[in-house]
Amino acid sequence: MIKFGVLGPLEIHTSNGAYVPRGPKVRTVLALLVARRDQVVELGTIAEELWGARLPRRPMTTLRTHVYHLRAMLERDCPVPVGAGLLATMPSGYMLRAQAEQIDAEVFARTVDRGRAALGRGQASEAATLLHEALEMWRGPTLTNVPAGPVLSGYLTYLDELRLRTLELRIDADIMLGRHRELVPELRNLVAAHPLHEYFHLRLIEALRESGRRSEALAAYRALRALLVRELGIDPSPEVERLHSELLALQPAAAA
Repeated sequence: MIKFGVLGPLEIHTSNGAYVPRGPKVRTVLALLVARRDQVVELGTIAEELWGARLPRRPMTTLRTHVYHLRAMLERDCPVPVGAGLLATMPSGYMLRAQAEQIDAEVFARTVDRGRAALGRGQASEAATLLHEALEMWRGPTLTNVPAGPVLSGYLTYLDELRLRTLELRIDADIMLGRHRELVPELRNLVAAHPLHEYFHLRLIEALRESGRRSEALAAYRALRALLVRELGIDPSPEVERLHSELLALQPAAAA
């Protein structure tokens, strides 16, 4: 079965390996059709995605040429040609006839849903396994080899936000399993990569505390507070402040 990969550079996966479609415009058309799998994508939407307001002299003719090359690629040039019927021509546009399991982003989203449900049931081990599995589907930043217009830009934002939320859920599951020490290096990297994402700071402080590193936890709190005041003019959230109060309450016992 042919599959489409968008969790990284755009790729087509066949039994003979991965194939990268040739031509930036062809990749844009394919990515747009994959993002709206099994839906008709209007001609105007494709044109806007390809050119924005700077349309070529004959946009519909040029658009159909790009679709022709895409169809030829799918039917003849792939290591395992998929044959006719995958790319359907409709009165108002085009449609990619594919199943959810053929799109890695949709498999990812379904796996995340299962992991979230397991976490909600208190089944932390199952949740951690599923969420780790979901995150391992990513091959890099989303669609790095595709020029993105307004529709694909929104799709990229959706996937990146879902990936970040999945990471949070996976960390929650690992914390429930008592993996605080193992999480500290990863959380330090996440704090550096997302300095204004308070969740990662909170979990770092918590992981340090549970690892018996209270002075480092207090230092992480002070760093967060200084950052928020400097960049946003706000104090940490009540949840962070509660954790800070608990750390202060633990100090005398630690000193003793």
